[in-house]
Amino acid sequence: MTHIGGFVRRGMRRTFTPAIVLAVALVGGAMTVPATGATPTLPRATEGDRSGRTVEVFGHRGASGYRPEHTLAAYKLAIRQGADYIEPDLVSTKDGVLVARHENEISGTTDVADRPEFADRKATKSIDGSPITGWFTEDFTLRELRTLRAKERLPQVRPGNTAYDGRYKVPTFDEVLALARIESIRQGRRIGVAPETKHPTYFQQIGLPFEKPLLRSLTRFGLNHPRAKVVIQSFETTNLKELSRKTRVPLVQLTSATGAPFDLITAGDSRTYADLMTPTGLREVSRYADWLGPEKNSVIPRTPAGALARPSRVVGDAHRVGLKVVAYTFRVENQFLPTDFRIGTDPNARGDLAGEISAFADAGLDAVFSDNPDIAVEALRRQRVTAGS
Repeated sequence: MTHIGGFVRRGMRRTFTPAIVLAVALVGGAMTVPATGATPTLPRATEGDRSGRTVEVFGHRGASGYRPEHTLAAYKLAIRQGADYIEPDLVSTKDGVLVARHENEISGTTDVADRPEFADRKATKSIDGSPITGWFTEDFTLRELRTLRAKERLPQVRPGNTAYDGRYKVPTFDEVLALARIESIRQGRRIGVAPETKHPTYFQQIGLPFEKPLLRSLTRFGLNHPRAKVVIQSFETTNLKELSRKTRVPLVQLTSATGAPFDLITAGDSRTYADLMTPTGLREVSRYADWLGPEKNSVIPRTPAGALARPSRVVGDAHRVGLKVVAYTFRVENQFLPTDFRIGTDPNARGDLAGEISAFADAGLDAVFSDNPDIAVEALRRQRVTAGS
């Protein structure tokens, strides 16, 4: 969905008419893409549809609180739990195929370290200015990468998820889009997709830029237009500005509570994420983006004791320049919650995530990223019912 303000500002960008949409099918849990066909008729999403809920839920890396992140199983579960969008982080293979992984270094999310045939691929690289040692997607062809199996990234925090280690392949972006299309038909509602381009400056520098393959996939699935339920995210600014000239799909400028966009650092630009979230910075962001995606601590800071303090101005300031706001990341475990929403002292025990999400919804958010979409959906439903009573 495109905010009207963003549509007007960016209305001079050319419109892409989808030429071909792939027919897709689920076969034994794997996505296949057979012959091309006509676009299926899908329900049209409207603001506040599905029982009138107006704060949307983004399944963060799928339902990653319950399945290994960035797997088709995690995305499918998020959809069935009621998520409005599923979020694939995108990185590139050696042969230029976009796949869903949180990072291009994959030793924490696949079994690559246990595969002797790939032992010689281990390397140390500088990623966004930091040395990282491991195995990287850009050193594997898609065919090689598909021999690996996903595993839980946080086994100490989510030991139950380790039961699914080794079951799932690394999905391509096309497979995620195909899943969203099939589940939209099955669920009778449009499932949104919110791809995030990871380390775009780095991938540009090694000759594997995201923009062309990303837009090619969206076009192939009939999603490269402003009415598609798609938003493209990035923590960097340059690639979003480039995308704003090439597509009318809504864009999300992600920000962190600390640091600066790596593309600005590379260019010698001294602006930080904090600068982007000032009224002046938000006006600039609104010229190329439709959403702001801040870390939740930027929306409601914490007290020295770790409890929620008073909300900041960032949501109101963003809304004043026509930006919607989706905050990240809402997780159920105590260690990720403010102290006033923790239950017990075990950092890995489940706390009151519903209470935290309700507090942030009260601060004016338009959407939340959550590892636990079921809890987010129910918390927002109850809040809406309470507000209407």
